[in-house]
Amino acid sequence: MEVRLVGMYPFIISIPHGGNVIPDEVRYRIALTPAEIEFYSDPGTREIYRVSSKVACFIDTPVSRMVVDLNRPPSHQAPTYPDGAIKSMTGYGTPVYREDLFPDINLVHTMMVKYFFPYHEAIDRLIDEHQAEIAFDCHSMLPEALPDRDEKGKLRPLICLGNNGDVNGAARPGVLSTCPQELITNLGRHFSDEFGKDGAVLFNSPYAGGFISISHRWHREIPWVQIEVNRGLYERETDGPHQPGYVDTSLARELQGRIWNVLAGFWDDIPPETICRS
Repeated sequence: MEVRLVGMYPFIISIPHGGNVIPDEVRYRIALTPAEIEFYSDPGTREIYRVSSKVACFIDTPVSRMVVDLNRPPSHQAPTYPDGAIKSMTGYGTPVYREDLFPDINLVHTMMVKYFFPYHEAIDRLIDEHQAEIAFDCHSMLPEALPDRDEKGKLRPLICLGNNGDVNGAARPGVLSTCPQELITNLGRHFSDEFGKDGAVLFNSPYAGGFISISHRWHREIPWVQIEVNRGLYERETDGPHQPGYVDTSLARELQGRIWNVLAGFWDDIPPETICRS
């Protein structure tokens, strides 16, 4: 896990799914190939969102989400939740572990204590110690939905912004919104100016946000937005199924600059009183 405390914008940048390292504790148990592990991660996101020299707080992890998914509730465990914090199956229904080698309760506990909880503890500490005023949980998404989702095969937008609200960014009745509607729609306008209108940027579709943004909004109350960028913006296609696209480094660098310009421009344009911890 990397934590950096630098920069001039009071942002937290969290990148929980960019790693592809399989820890020694489970290495021999894993059934997935290196290419499959890469495919099911968020390839390139540790580069695309690496603006650590410009923000107050930056945190990411090298550990693959196939081993420990930091954006799932800790209580979501297999077999009840096969795509939970410790996964038994991928989104395509492929077993993560070799037959009869899924981690036992003691190993699950070890991985949660070693990799899951320290990430979340670090986020709360960063918010408290460095007066972060807004947080972005940063991800990528496949151009089409995975088979396990209701919108299977549906083409996705270039950018999805999630605040656990509705398709207009408004709070849903009885559900915690992680960012006020005015703030996230303002951010959406900046993304639309950069990436195009007419469906290029959507709110809470296909992703409304996960455990990171919801739990830390509840803990410390600063606004959280989950950002998803379409992998088609920076990946070159390959021929094999469930294979990662080739990350075009020049496109990734260009995308990093475009996203940063959006975030900085959004922040520079809003009145200070718009941001609050409530």
